[in-house]
Amino acid sequence: MAVHDIGYVELYTRDKVSAVNHLVSAMGFTRVADSVEAERSSVLLQQGRVRLVVTSGRGVVRFLEQHGDGIADIALTCDDVAQTAAAAAAAGATVTHGPSGRPVVSGFGDVTHTLLPGGAATNALPEDRTWVPNSAAAPAAAGRITDLDHVAVCLEGGALERYADFYRDAFGLSRYSSEYVAVGGQAMDSIVVRSASGGVILTLVAPDPALDPGQLDAFLDRNGGEGVQHLAFLTDRIVPAVHELRERGVTFLDTPDSYYDALGERLPGLQTEIEALRDARVLADRDEWGDLLQLFTRSPYPRNTLFFELIQRNGSRGFGSANIRALYEAVERDRLIAG
Repeated sequence: MAVHDIGYVELYTRDKVSAVNHLVSAMGFTRVADSVEAERSSVLLQQGRVRLVVTSGRGVVRFLEQHGDGIADIALTCDDVAQTAAAAAAAGATVTHGPSGRPVVSGFGDVTHTLLPGGAATNALPEDRTWVPNSAAAPAAAGRITDLDHVAVCLEGGALERYADFYRDAFGLSRYSSEYVAVGGQAMDSIVVRSASGGVILTLVAPDPALDPGQLDAFLDRNGGEGVQHLAFLTDRIVPAVHELRERGVTFLDTPDSYYDALGERLPGLQTEIEALRDARVLADRDEWGDLLQLFTRSPYPRNTLFFELIQRNGSRGFGSANIRALYEAVERDRLIAG
């Protein structure tokens, strides 16, 4: 029943033209194919090994009214589709079948998982619609994104253990790490679950219901419940990637200068890179395997739901305790400024 990889991620949006334009012109994705049907219209985008399906139309209105623009499906490749569907049903999931006959498994909130055969994501295209290749498409000029590092999932307070168990029982994802971050009177708890292949990594986050409401509670309110908070895109060189994407129109969260003033003492091995990191406003951390560089974007969507992250791993396999706190604080500052 083990899953191997994320075949594609599907984004529902009210304004497909604007969403596709941002992902292509600002973030460097290439428009690969289009599908137009009576109830929905979709565009397939790709950059590196990341495949995004952007969909709008009458068929997705209910999701959009409830959640705003956001991820509706995370398709998973697995070694045995029927066995995985059966395990998911035994773990408590609802299993339906799409027009193509592929099993569609309920996940968290209204987000589903379409099950696809095989271990390679490169051939995992949605089979429940007809695609017309975009023969005129030119490769993206930037091409800084190489893969999907992880998907961050925001859950209701107190739900972490239940979902971590569900993803273990349904899809064979094991617990990789956990972190509790307290900031002021609020806190975030998290559990990272991943496939044995490392191709599927879900960062499950939830507010501590015993403390004051914070940014995760605000996300749950804006999103109309549980959902994908952000997609983290892997890049080989985050500093030039941030500069290029910023020039193309991507808005990143800011980081105070005081963070970089203390960075040299905390990570002396990065001393020569601190000014470049400061200039790009990139965050840095280190685990026992290597360095980790990260930065969040602001959400480009009207309800301030889904946003994105760039991440560079120089050997690092984890998420970095200091970075988790710094990223949480960055989102909290942005929330308070937005009012």
